[in-house]
Amino acid sequence: MQLYNTLSAEERAIMIDDAGKQRLTLSFYAYAKIQDPKKFRDDLFVAWNKLDALGRIYVANEGINAQMSIPAENLEAFRETLEIYDFMKGIRLNEAVEHDDHSFLKLTIKVRHKIVADGLNDETFDVTDIGVHLKAAEFNEILDDPNTIVVDFRNHYESEVGHFKGAITPDVETFRESLPIINDQLKNHKEDKNLVMYCTGGIRCEKASAYFKHQGFKNVYQLEGGIINYAKQIEAEGIESKFIGKNFVFDNRLGERITEDIISQCHQCGKPCDNHTNCENDGCHLLFIQCDDCKTAMENCCSTECLDIIHMPLVDQVRLRTGKQVGNKVFRKGKSDSLKFKHSGELANTSLATAEKSVDIRQKIKVKKVLLGKAEHYYVKAQVGLFTIENQELNAGDTILISGPTTGNQELVLEKMIVNEIAATTAKIGDRVTFEVPFRIRLSDKIYKILD
Repeated sequence: MQLYNTLSAEERAIMIDDAGKQRLTLSFYAYAKIQDPKKFRDDLFVAWNKLDALGRIYVANEGINAQMSIPAENLEAFRETLEIYDFMKGIRLNEAVEHDDHSFLKLTIKVRHKIVADGLNDETFDVTDIGVHLKAAEFNEILDDPNTIVVDFRNHYESEVGHFKGAITPDVETFRESLPIINDQLKNHKEDKNLVMYCTGGIRCEKASAYFKHQGFKNVYQLEGGIINYAKQIEAEGIESKFIGKNFVFDNRLGERITEDIISQCHQCGKPCDNHTNCENDGCHLLFIQCDDCKTAMENCCSTECLDIIHMPLVDQVRLRTGKQVGNKVFRKGKSDSLKFKHSGELANTSLATAEKSVDIRQKIKVKKVLLGKAEHYYVKAQVGLFTIENQELNAGDTILISGPTTGNQELVLEKMIVNEIAATTAKIGDRVTFEVPFRIRLSDKIYKILD
């Protein structure tokens, strides 16, 4: 019985592309009493693996917290795997505004002490005595009340790229840090103000609202389903968005756009930008905001030190980071002195720029194609792209497709190329290839060969 991943992320990406099926990105949570989280975890893995469901899921004695990607055609079958449990009957699935077939590339289900690290002793208060849930229209209405205080219970790197106008946005790196800060900051308003809170999908506010009611706050409210559900409702109902910017999400997309406003800056040059990235140096992997120009110049690195390291032989890179604890490598949140335009805690309520029209990455070109590899670099002045070939060979004269969330789908005929710094007509697996590309590409872009 398979209870763990047997495919790498790269192998899974190729399988997803070859399948050509539309996938949905969704999230959900439920607080419940789970007596045997390990058995619960294993049962879910078996059921979801059969449905080609992928994602990052935490289970604990207190419930489940899940962010997932599933084939659209398996949605009802997936829902049936949830509803065999009484506490998940009729559960709300928060569906993403922007879908990406590669939002998750593995199915990871972990048993944890808690489904959200909140630092609270749940035995000291009633965790079921929660605040009033508000839908989008109701949330907008209460925000207009001068008697309302609205609090963002996310972290600094989340609120920096998007938040509700006028919200208190604690400069914290974890949810548990924000609870005592807000409690102390608002201690004189426990009875005379509406305490309104929100987070990404609602799970942090579910616990926070109960905590603040226990602390003596009389009028506690929370955004039902969080920002994800709010975005779906305002689109469906034609409601004004009081959220500005982008909603940070914990998958490979790192964000989905709610409004076209860009309210943050590239941490390296200060240009308006709200695209998060992780430093290319695996010994750092810092999460930060980087514009396309800095991404090209710095080769996806957060500092010149990291830029030097990624050009070292791999054995030397491994030696440098051996024994060092870098924490959660995918979402390391630290602040660095190298990031000159990281203004943590100084958040804008006005737009600095307008984003380009977002591309719906579900609208794939309906052609038969095979994944060749990925983009490694783009030389802006020469208009030349560098690619690593990872699957099948590439030949001069082939029709290729370069695809990515920002680049879209760009097709061209490969007339000539340089293979491992020598002019050649064929590139094999493992080769590094450069050729002219008359449009900007990004490091996340994939290169495909169009098949006849």
